[in-house]
Amino acid sequence: MTTDYKLANVVLRVDAHAEHHPELYYRAQRGAVCYDAEAEALEVTGEADFLTYINGLSAGKWHKYTELTAVTLRIAVSGSGEVHLVGVPEGEDAACEIASRTVDALESPVTLEIPFELTGYDLIGFVLDPHQDSSLKMFEASWRAEVEEDRIRPISLAIATTTFNNERYILPNIELVKSGISAESGPISRNFHMFVVDNGRTLNVEELSDELVTVLPNPNAGGSGGFARGMMAATETPGIFTHVIVMDDDVRIMPESIIRVYNLLSLARGRYRDAFVNGAMLSLEEPTRQYEDVGRVVENGVYRRIKKDIDAGTLEGMLKNERTDVEIPRAYGAWWFSCIPVSAIEKNGLPMPFFIRCDDVEFGMRNKPIYMTMDGICVWHASFEGRFRPSVDCYQYTRNFMTMIAVDDCASEQKFVLRFKRSIRLALRDLDYVAAELTLDGFEDYLKGPEFLAHADGSLLMKENGAKNEKLLPVDELDADVLARAGITQEVLANVDYVFHPQPFMKVWRFLPYDKHYLPNALLRRTPSYVVKNGETTLEGSSVRSRVLVYLDPTREKGIVRQMDRERFRAIRKREAELMKRYRREGANVRAAYKSALPYLTSREFWASYLGLGQ
Repeated sequence: MTTDYKLANVVLRVDAHAEHHPELYYRAQRGAVCYDAEAEALEVTGEADFLTYINGLSAGKWHKYTELTAVTLRIAVSGSGEVHLVGVPEGEDAACEIASRTVDALESPVTLEIPFELTGYDLIGFVLDPHQDSSLKMFEASWRAEVEEDRIRPISLAIATTTFNNERYILPNIELVKSGISAESGPISRNFHMFVVDNGRTLNVEELSDELVTVLPNPNAGGSGGFARGMMAATETPGIFTHVIVMDDDVRIMPESIIRVYNLLSLARGRYRDAFVNGAMLSLEEPTRQYEDVGRVVENGVYRRIKKDIDAGTLEGMLKNERTDVEIPRAYGAWWFSCIPVSAIEKNGLPMPFFIRCDDVEFGMRNKPIYMTMDGICVWHASFEGRFRPSVDCYQYTRNFMTMIAVDDCASEQKFVLRFKRSIRLALRDLDYVAAELTLDGFEDYLKGPEFLAHADGSLLMKENGAKNEKLLPVDELDADVLARAGITQEVLANVDYVFHPQPFMKVWRFLPYDKHYLPNALLRRTPSYVVKNGETTLEGSSVRSRVLVYLDPTREKGIVRQMDRERFRAIRKREAELMKRYRREGANVRAAYKSALPYLTSREFWASYLGLGQ
């Protein structure tokens, strides 16, 4: 027996954070589409294309993941005009018409059903085209399939989100989830729960908790501790939940993404039955910019985005997003939105106690999952540019990535150590002694072994290391004379570009093992210089032979003036040499100890003790 199963809803209302980018939902001339709140319908007075990131159907992905071959567009519409079903054939760059229906329903809406074959298309969408001097109103629309009842898997979905004093985001997200899931008529409304892990213990548990949401007060154990607590809650009683979505708190979510994940999991077949689903991260500042959906770890330990800065507001970007393969070795899904089968948690354990940074990457390396992704399963998150903090990006990254290599064999330790040494050299060239010292701190704490990690107070470490970070100032608070002598003009400050454009000579020059600290003052520049950096990457400027250097963050809104400190430089190089000597002597044993400790450090027993549960 077959049943009518909904794959996805067409989203009628443009979310507030994307109000200036309706092209994510529909493409039309300005003013040709508006939402009628009273009628709860989208009114269209000119041609409107719904083959978009949010409202198009990822035909190729649905066929690949579920083996469906036929789908129907169901649309409730009134007015006078045409509904054109369109699709982009495999390998093509433009859409063609598949079918068309005429609407002549001036008094009350009619429901149209337009069936079509999925096979042979990468994307499917539709166009509303009102007749001249008329309009069309769309009350609802969805993509659906006739499915054999016995092939629909029973899915029960939990969300585990972690928050720390971030009511500005988490409270609206709780309400969005409640309203979105409650309004959905499909099975998800009966098989869903949201666990909000409150690391700051500032939320009102009784007021926010109900049949859909449970707030769990938690010690501040960072993202890894918060997600571990959420996973533990979702797996506490075997068989209650089949999947857990781990999700950041500082995102703007779209409940429809959760609904689509549920429906996809219900129909996934073959090798995709146990796959993870990773939602894309789009930028809150640039809502059509898809920053990443799945990343990978390369041999030297660098993270790489498989897809880089997709323009989700264009058909070209959508096609690139759909056609780029994410099923590759050493892939991971970041935890701004990642759906994990409970069976993977039961088999391979909970997160490592990293506090923050690398916990999601390590979990991916350990589980080696297949990832499913598609247009319209996403969240919006603040961009990462300008957020470099040595306490996180140097200390946490070095310590945790070395640990990850030890437990998962996911990259070359030898190559990563070479990168570690190069990072110190580059930091010293730019007079960034803080970054060099915190990188060494992370390496030293790694060498302390798993006992240190198991008993470290992550919150205290973050506080202590955070106090060491340079305190960047607004550019207009820096010494104007130093800025002028360094060549920092208004044109320099306005030339914001996050893309690295290296000259071939500079790429080679930066790899050479030179350092100006070894030069006498007579060979150093008397005038200041400047660099604009995004993490370790120099976007503009040069620090060569500079005793005084103005550092600008990639937004060019903040910076700091650095002074050469030869004594601090010598102390760092001496400490580096001593740590490398210790690493050569103890490294193999330390790595083996982490490998041996992995089962315990990712166990429910460990996390219950670490979080003080049951005490």
